[in-house]
Amino acid sequence: MIPNSELILNPDGSIYHLNLLPDHISDTILTVGDPGRVAQVSRHFDSVEFETTHREFVTHVGYYRGKRLTVLSTGMGTDNIDIVMNELDALVNIDFMARTVRPAEERMSLRIIRLGTSGSLQADVPIGAMLATEHAVGLDSLMQFYPLMETGLETEVATELQRTLGLPFAPYVVRGSDLLREQLGTNMVMGNTLTCPGFYGPQGRSLRLDLRTPDYISRLQNFRHQSAEGEFRLSNFEMETAGYYSLGRLLGHEVLSLNAIVANRATGEFAENAAAVVDAMIEQTLQRL
Repeated sequence: MIPNSELILNPDGSIYHLNLLPDHISDTILTVGDPGRVAQVSRHFDSVEFETTHREFVTHVGYYRGKRLTVLSTGMGTDNIDIVMNELDALVNIDFMARTVRPAEERMSLRIIRLGTSGSLQADVPIGAMLATEHAVGLDSLMQFYPLMETGLETEVATELQRTLGLPFAPYVVRGSDLLREQLGTNMVMGNTLTCPGFYGPQGRSLRLDLRTPDYISRLQNFRHQSAEGEFRLSNFEMETAGYYSLGRLLGHEVLSLNAIVANRATGEFAENAAAVVDAMIEQTLQRL
């Protein structure tokens, strides 16, 4: 049995942070960072059957063209993604009454699609573009606590990027769901996303504080890794995707990150109407589901 201190349930039997019961989620889950963006997604639903709010986690469950969907806000950062991915997995793969992991043949693989905003690193990934993440590169420490197995290419990229940036640790690199990317990423920019543990210094922004590495952004923009699979470069910045991809691999879920490009760090531009860029991505994703 999983101890009470490890699998924490609320008095109504719901999972601790998300405040959800197993019946409250579908097998396809759309996640957003901003709690206010949940309604931006669910307003397209034909009907909404369930809503709840707990901390920064807002959940709406409903139907779009006959398909049951869950949309959930996560807040920012891979620390929150650690909570979200573990608790979503628990909802479908742990028996809450017996407090035991379900047998392998009964476990469910969820389809989790992140709908997020992002800043481009490259001048040729313009504001208004929609980008589907092929590989995520984590600059945070989350995978120091889990036994992530990386492929040869992923390890090569991590090692070379560590050397390029002069980091005291190796980043982690994880490929997302090919299945979901083929379904949802048609006509989108395909890219490799850098997941950062902050919005300012870790993404090369300097307001009153100087950066430890003054040419940090240019090092990222110019980073290239050549392999038999082609050239690997970094396309964009955000704060969650590597957490999704790594935990998705470890837990056996299909995960894809879709990014609405609302800033371009190479040109210094920010979208005049970022909400419209996000809404276009939401509508397109729903239609392809």
